[in-house]
Amino acid sequence: MPVINYSPDLLQPIPRSEGRSRLGIREAVPFSGVDIWNGYELSWLNEQGKPVAVTCEFRFPATSPNIIESKSLKLYLNSFSETQHSSVEAIHSILHNGLGYASGADTNIQISSVTSSRTLIQSELLGNCIDDISLEISTYDLDPSLLSGSADTKIHVTETLYSHLLKTNCPVTGQPDWASLLVRYKGAQIEQKQLLAYLVSYRNHAEYHEQCIERIFIDIQNHCQPEALTVYACYTRRGGLDINPFRSNFEEAPEKFQSLR
Repeated sequence: MPVINYSPDLLQPIPRSEGRSRLGIREAVPFSGVDIWNGYELSWLNEQGKPVAVTCEFRFPATSPNIIESKSLKLYLNSFSETQHSSVEAIHSILHNGLGYASGADTNIQISSVTSSRTLIQSELLGNCIDDISLEISTYDLDPSLLSGSADTKIHVTETLYSHLLKTNCPVTGQPDWASLLVRYKGAQIEQKQLLAYLVSYRNHAEYHEQCIERIFIDIQNHCQPEALTVYACYTRRGGLDINPFRSNFEEAPEKFQSLR
């Protein structure tokens, strides 16, 4: 007989203030944004004992007090696999309550069938890829000073740049986290070689996805001082989840997730 309980206590909240305090952010946050998570491995049993499998999208506002440690969310979703539920709506309500409680804020949740493309929309990034720039790199430890002097105040642009070369590391397991990163800005033109060298310097850096992207936003803001800035990262799927933090001081998050890999 299947068990009837899932395990919301598996969710591990992590205060956003921990990462932001290291960036000098105490009260007012200099950006808005959202963390877009996609889950590929959610399943439960219906009232007849037949498995139901879905995909899901979770949107955690950047204003929430907490992020959720990704392994704990994976374990939480897996805890549904042997439990019986009457409908998708029932699952939605449980997830909404559990994730809202752990994150400390209202969480937008969309559940789709595995055959639906509503949640998982694949598209290419729009903008200029900087990965083919020729340069020598010898620094693989985080170095924000690589951005110093990178803004050419004589040239004013509105520009979108992206790279598929961002690698950070999980602070819990040490496993690599790979991502495609988009930088959209308006202001003094940023030297692309310096931006790429800076992004590559994250290669040995260990921090949560959300914290890394907020750090990149703050570093670019401090060193390049653009009039408007968006930083959007799409991390590759690991453990049935991908995480896609979006931070901006001038535009809203995309309505639909864009899978970059």
